[in-house]
Amino acid sequence: MAEVQLDTPVQYVKGVGPVRAQQLAALGVATVEDLLTYFPRRFDLRRQTQPIQTLRGDESNATVAGTVEAVSENRFAQRPIFQCTLDDGTGFVLCKWFHAPYLRDAIKPGLVLAVSGKVSVYKETLQFIHPMHQVLYDADGKDLSKDELLPVYPAGGKLTSGIIARIVQKVLPQAAGLIRPWFDEAYLEKRGLMGRARAVVAMHRPEDKDEWSAARRRCAYDECFLMQMGVAMARVRAVSRPAYPLANSPEIDRRIRARFPFPMTPAQDRVVGEIVADLAGEHPANRLIQGDVGSGKTVVALYAALLAVANGKQAAIMAPTEILAAQHYEKIRAYLAGSRVRTELLVGGQTGGDRRDVLEGLADGSVNLVVGTHALLGEAVRFANLALVVVDEQHKFGVLQRTTIRGKGFAPHYLVMTATPIPRTLAMTVFGDLDVSTIDELPPGRGKTLTRCIDMSRLEEVWPFLGRKLDAGQQAYLIYPLVNPSPQLNLMAAQQAYDELQAGPLKKYRLGLIHGQMPAAAKDQVMADFRAGRLQALVASVVVEVGLDVAAANVMLVMHAERFGLAQLHQLRGRIGRGASDAVCILAATPRNPVAQKRLAVLEASNDGFQIAEEDLRLRGPGELFGTRQHGLPELKVADLVEDYELLRLARRDAWELLRDDPDLCAPHHQQLRREFLKMYGASMPLLGGA
Repeated sequence: MAEVQLDTPVQYVKGVGPVRAQQLAALGVATVEDLLTYFPRRFDLRRQTQPIQTLRGDESNATVAGTVEAVSENRFAQRPIFQCTLDDGTGFVLCKWFHAPYLRDAIKPGLVLAVSGKVSVYKETLQFIHPMHQVLYDADGKDLSKDELLPVYPAGGKLTSGIIARIVQKVLPQAAGLIRPWFDEAYLEKRGLMGRARAVVAMHRPEDKDEWSAARRRCAYDECFLMQMGVAMARVRAVSRPAYPLANSPEIDRRIRARFPFPMTPAQDRVVGEIVADLAGEHPANRLIQGDVGSGKTVVALYAALLAVANGKQAAIMAPTEILAAQHYEKIRAYLAGSRVRTELLVGGQTGGDRRDVLEGLADGSVNLVVGTHALLGEAVRFANLALVVVDEQHKFGVLQRTTIRGKGFAPHYLVMTATPIPRTLAMTVFGDLDVSTIDELPPGRGKTLTRCIDMSRLEEVWPFLGRKLDAGQQAYLIYPLVNPSPQLNLMAAQQAYDELQAGPLKKYRLGLIHGQMPAAAKDQVMADFRAGRLQALVASVVVEVGLDVAAANVMLVMHAERFGLAQLHQLRGRIGRGASDAVCILAATPRNPVAQKRLAVLEASNDGFQIAEEDLRLRGPGELFGTRQHGLPELKVADLVEDYELLRLARRDAWELLRDDPDLCAPHHQQLRREFLKMYGASMPLLGGA
């Protein structure tokens, strides 16, 4: 075939053409380089072939190759079947596939076919049922005398794994000449890594499993390395701008602490010390404050905000929902009652004079502290001297939103709060541009929370128990996965459940309904009634997932709990047990797969948010857990952030060391790395400050 380059459109690879190029594009394959890095998802072992006449009929795994003599298909049987007869000159064998209409265009008389699988005898005829098969277009040039690992590619549309394998094979022999080295031999030898070109080839055609493992390790390292370079560049650019230094003193510390009606825990004191040291600097602080539900992150964040105000500057606290923003605002107003600190709330629902007054106060500096939602990102919002931004529940905001709020002032210091404990691998990736502080203890005097899983069929046992708790003066959350019934999903919905419970098992109690589709004013009123005890139980969607704090709410029932993620269930459970009383969380579910069962078992066994977060990452992967795409990070094709943790640590150390010596990748021997970095990040580079 004609010479190709890595950026050659895949259409010009021999045997592709415009139509197949469109099919490949749907799989994300547009260039020769995309094709070379479209790796198999697994390998099947094809044993060396043997003559058909040597088959006994009881082999658990055998391979034969021969010419297709005849094909037949019965599309209308109860189990539609496609079959062919294979003859190698020593004998013949029948090959059968059920529910495989796609084979009628792939297997034709006259083709040479290799099949592997279990052998049996039916009516004195040797047969393979659902064998692995490989069309041998160049039978004479194929060595079938030894075992071979056959790649199985992620298929899609009209492209089977076999078709993709044949296309890849067209360009694989040229890979060694196309793929340039990223690192020198000494660098690779020190880290036990094989060369890049050899690794890419071995990812498709390894000699054995050991070579594939070594190739995978190299490709995973490369992905981790480029990701960590992106994280490091974001960090370097974020902290290179000037910021307002916020000085602390014993008098400021005393006045701030006097605002809280309780002493801080040792963990809160430690984190406050880390934040104070950050804020004293002339470059913006970048710190993640993580702590389990109820650990007192809001108090720590308010300390930092008041330190900014004490220095004559402004602070902003941004929450993901209006309910949570309003709750933060009310708590802060209570702490600051009688002080001269002007605190305002800015949310999307505000209009008219109230909104105008807040905007004017932010612009002229008379508003010292503002609490709000994404409304703080609006074009009309201008600050006089914003020195600190606190973002609550960071993973609910994308990178663009993070960047926008930071751009509102003169390089403000930046704190992130999250009650979803960050697994260590995600702390190094999604939040890798932040320093991490952990509040790892709860305030004293908290009750314990017991979690129990029950089958949905046992719900009738729950209502009397719930009634006894409500009669004793406690309050309850009843959580449902949907707001309204869905014809596609056989799930109970909050609105329907509210109506049925009011007329049924909970009719003697004062119930409220809250969900994300309600107007903000209506949600605020329901929450106010629940906090004041005017409502005994709250039927809710996951709008209550974060931040709500009602001390008397010590019972929670989560319906269809198998529909929720582990971290989300832990967040929901964190809404109860926030006072001195013990709490009970009931997870009603009918899990139909092992992963869902494992999730629920983890929650029954542990209240440790960090352990739960690690398990959630293991079960669901980083993409689903935090949405890595929204954070401007590249999608990983090879690396696994759980299994490759040590490799990620190595790549992180190497990337940060390299950028310390050459922060803009200007050195001649780093030009290939620079090209690869820009290729991988593409459109997200503006978010990282350019390169």
